[in-house]
Amino acid sequence: MIEFQPVRLEDRSVIERYTMPSDICNCDLAFANMYCWQEVYHSAWAEVDGFLVIRFQIDGGPRIGYMQPVGEGDFGPIIPLLREDAHAHGQRLRIIGLTDEGREMIRRMHPGQFAFESDRALEDYVYNAEDLRTLPGRRYQPKRNHINRFEAEYPDYHYEELTPDRSAECMALERIWRKTHEGLSSEQGHSSELCAEQRAMQRGFEHFEELGLRGGCIYVGNRLVAFTFGSAVNNHTFDTHMEKADTEYDGAFTIINKLFAQHLPERFTLINREEDLGLEGLRRAKLSYHPAFLQHKFTAIHLHPDELACKQLWQEAFGDDDDFVDSFLMRYYSRRRALTLVEEGRMVAMLHLLPFDTELGRTTYIYGVATAKSARHRGLASQLMQQAMTLIAERGDEAAFLIPTPGQAWLREFYGRFGFTGELPTTFVSEDGFDFGTGDTATDRAMIWQRDSSKPLPETLTATFRK
Repeated sequence: MIEFQPVRLEDRSVIERYTMPSDICNCDLAFANMYCWQEVYHSAWAEVDGFLVIRFQIDGGPRIGYMQPVGEGDFGPIIPLLREDAHAHGQRLRIIGLTDEGREMIRRMHPGQFAFESDRALEDYVYNAEDLRTLPGRRYQPKRNHINRFEAEYPDYHYEELTPDRSAECMALERIWRKTHEGLSSEQGHSSELCAEQRAMQRGFEHFEELGLRGGCIYVGNRLVAFTFGSAVNNHTFDTHMEKADTEYDGAFTIINKLFAQHLPERFTLINREEDLGLEGLRRAKLSYHPAFLQHKFTAIHLHPDELACKQLWQEAFGDDDDFVDSFLMRYYSRRRALTLVEEGRMVAMLHLLPFDTELGRTTYIYGVATAKSARHRGLASQLMQQAMTLIAERGDEAAFLIPTPGQAWLREFYGRFGFTGELPTTFVSEDGFDFGTGDTATDRAMIWQRDSSKPLPETLTATFRK
């Protein structure tokens, strides 16, 4: 089992021996981020066969994840060691923050064993530092105009280097900023994130120089109106950890961004401004600075045998690509929701019972009904459908629905034998917008089973996934 130890200040030199030469721009690899957010993620590190491995608690919860190992060459050979460590904690292996190259390395060295997914809300925005320093060309004209208005309205403004003795002022400004954002953040589930961010910021100020932090401030007269700080991810990428401004001073965010970039050492050719967390306003703001690229952060999970069997049968039956099937497995698949038939150690038939709410009440969606080519015409799908209808009736659902594969008219007669009828245009609603339909909304027409078959059917069906 790998011997991990908590991230401590004295570990910085060892950890940065791996991260500084790396080309990975992921903000999570900045030592200051690891240390300042320790209270939430409980990050720990180890050296394994020439690689730095970071283990942490995902979202501060009980599940553990591993960052992409950092070192020279292929990290594929140490994957079994990570699996053993995860299993020792009673969990499957989850690798978080994989680059495109890291994902392909795992696919190449451990083919078919992992599912992969990238969350757009967690991708880092990485900018050319020179663009942020100079705001060149027509596309940055709105930013330059914003700065010109700020300079005209506040001619007594000035830029200062952020030092730890300014921490009290910064914390006070952060409280003002937080107060204006608490309502929005609470509605979207980020109020606890703000508190954690405040604690991380305080920890940063307490160990500012030891963490290698750099920062800047904007004052209007004697009043602090904006501040920012960050640290190096690697030898050429700087990460902006914090940026706060008094929103009463229009343009304060724009000018602190530009002036801080100008005061960074020239060796930093890229600036990472971290993720947008899926917040629409934050996304618009980050896109308005025209990132050079988004740093993908793929998640990989090691597939259990039943998941691997599901994926193989799904792709044989439906021909969907890895990305689609992986998304289903990682977000919606569970053994509880699957009915399967196995022969000689091979899954030969399956379907999935997914919980939805519709105009009909509590409703089950029968999804992904598939039979292996070698096992067709033996009534296996009928066996599973009969089991499914018995379960749906026993748990008291008001209705069930399914969408027959377009172009296979015989399926309507097949499902009709189990009480399904109608052809309702269907819209799916889920937090992540997953496509539960056919891939073409024009052909998403559902057949319906109702406990009370005398009730009229609605003209359309809106199905909202129920967790």
